Amino acid sequence: MSRTDNNDNITQQHIMLVEDDLSLAKWIGDYLTAQGYLVTLATRGDEAVHLIKSDNPDLVILDITLPVMNGFDICKEVRNYYHRPILMMTARNEEDDEILGLELGADDYVTKPVRPKALLARVNALLRRKNQDYQDDQAKTVLSYGEFSMDSRSRSTTLNDQSVAISSNEFDVLWILASKAGETVSREALVKELRGIEYDGFDRSTDILISRLRKKLNDNTTTPYRIKTIWGKGYLFATDAWG
Repeated sequence: MSRTDNNDNITQQHIMLVEDDLSLAKWIGDYLTAQGYLVTLATRGDEAVHLIKSDNPDLVILDITLPVMNGFDICKEVRNYYHRPILMMTARNEEDDEILGLELGADDYVTKPVRPKALLARVNALLRRKNQDYQDDQAKTVLSYGEFSMDSRSRSTTLNDQSVAISSNEFDVLWILASKAGETVSREALVKELRGIEYDGFDRSTDILISRLRKKLNDNTTTPYRIKTIWGKGYLFATDAWG
């Protein structure tokens, strides 16, 4: 691991960059450091797994092609204990890579060649979401329906008295839907709220997050009854489906 900035300012948000292309890593590190972030670098997959667990950075930027262990395997392994944002870097036009990364727990992706402003926008949006509780009327911090509950302060989710391990991005989607229980929330609204961009009609990231949540919440993936799809309109969190 190498640092691209000193550790004097403990209030800096820590970004871990996992990238074996040293020239690319240097300019990304220098650029993000200039924006006020503390950046550390891991160049091997196995090293990244260890450092993510020990350092618990505020955000991970994760390349796919790495020595020893690729980005997909890293994402899958660290999601057992790391619940902060993961931004995956994918090759341009490799849609399958983007989809697989999201399915394994990545929160967003940026394509190569990386554009500095696009990268910074993604980083800022993910960290802004991490630090913001999605609250109904800006007062409620706990949502409960039957045996299901969410706590925005601890960012924890339980079902049938069991903790449900979900990523930061999954929590945000679920909080939005649960805070509007009984109402249909459109894909456009979710994408705008979560990623700060307009829905282009092709982005599948929200659908993938919903699919992952259904599996983790023991919903019926064929005919879901807890997080329903309202065709042509969006998604609905059912209030009476939680025991």
